[in-house]
Amino acid sequence: MQATLPTLLTLDQASIVLNLSPGVILEHTESGNIPGQKIGDTWQFIQSELEAWSDRHDQRKILLRQAGAFANDETLDAFQAEIDRQRQLNTLDSID
Repeated sequence: MQATLPTLLTLDQASIVLNLSPGVILEHTESGNIPGQKIGDTWQFIQSELEAWSDRHDQRKILLRQAGAFANDETLDAFQAEIDRQRQLNTLDSID
């Protein structure tokens, strides 16, 4: 049985995978937020780790998971009505 090696990406390739600029990726990688390793003068990224990181930080996916958590919540309608009421009050206050 042969072990499968992970797919390594350069900074430019990681930029394409994450749809972020290389500068933003470097900033977050150097601070430890994005998984990557500097080998010599070159940053290397494991594709599967970047994809997992992206899934955990994709705001759209996070919102969809959160919305699903409220799908059967009986208090959701009352909660939304209160939000709408507060927004209306804030709008009226700003007009005065």
